[in-house]
Amino acid sequence: MLRLAMGIGDKSGGRKLLKYMKLFLFSLSVLLLLNGCSSANTTKNLFEFKDSYIGDNSAVVHIVHQLLHEEEFKKLKLQTKKQPYGIHLTYEDISGADNEREKVAIYNATFIFALIQNVDWIIFQFDNAEYKLTKEELEGWYGKQLSDFSNEKSLKELATNYLNDEEKVKKLFH
Repeated sequence: MLRLAMGIGDKSGGRKLLKYMKLFLFSLSVLLLLNGCSSANTTKNLFEFKDSYIGDNSAVVHIVHQLLHEEEFKKLKLQTKKQPYGIHLTYEDISGADNEREKVAIYNATFIFALIQNVDWIIFQFDNAEYKLTKEELEGWYGKQLSDFSNEKSLKELATNYLNDEEKVKKLFH
């Protein structure tokens, strides 16, 4: 009886089983292919978020998740009720050189100020340190308007060049 239900011993039943198995395997292959296409790298060009507003929580989160130490990023708090508008970012367990936290704050603030139109200040809260940067202060340090940048490469070059100068980094925070 079981042999007949599985199509064993019955040529037409065996063909049906083979036909269903082929259909199943084809369907499975299509699903795996579609899943592979949709799970491709979801990292977007940061400048797709250029001219965002601080009230656009989704854009702010996308930006922060593409910056330095995004794995250690834990919490975001937006100050949007009254001006000046700001962001409070909390990071945990950032290790590295003594000034790694300062460099993370500068680099990430550089991109946030360049991409979000109306953010005036950012507080970076780390395990044992806190840094507050204003847009005006950082633009003065660079000598450039961050909102004038139109691509990630040139902004990254600017930030990297300044961050490689230890004296400039120290002067910004002291």
